Amino acid sequence: MASLTERRIETVRSHMALEVTHDWDGVIATFEHPRYELLGPGAVFDGEEQVRRYFQLSRVPFPDQGNEIIAIAAADDTVLVEFWLTGTHLGPLQIGGTTVPPTGRAFRVRMAASFEFAPGGDKIVCERPYYDQSMVLKALDLLPEGWSG
Repeated sequence: MASLTERRIETVRSHMALEVTHDWDGVIATFEHPRYELLGPGAVFDGEEQVRRYFQLSRVPFPDQGNEIIAIAAADDTVLVEFWLTGTHLGPLQIGGTTVPPTGRAFRVRMAASFEFAPGGDKIVCERPYYDQSMVLKALDLLPEGWSG
């Protein structure tokens, strides 16, 4: 039988793969309680309804959003992942109060995320992606004029 650490790592691998295929029911099933804390923009999506809203909001501009795991490790009740976030700007993108029409440009940015587990459990209680939200805008050549960020 797999150890708790191995089961947690497999849960995260499965979670990330299901996000790519848009199997939202499958992603929700990897959680004990669905919760995303986006540490770039500071947004929190708590509970199944809000998490499903996050999926919808993030996939409208980037329906092919994907991830490629670079490294994965576990410590205590956390699994840490470094990965490439990829996608193509194929739908309207909200930047502040402006809607940017699709450019067809692709991006690939390096990110990290932590996945928190309840003590003794192998279901996720919180995913925390760590990133600078301007990374994707820069990769798409969409940074506003004069932005120094």
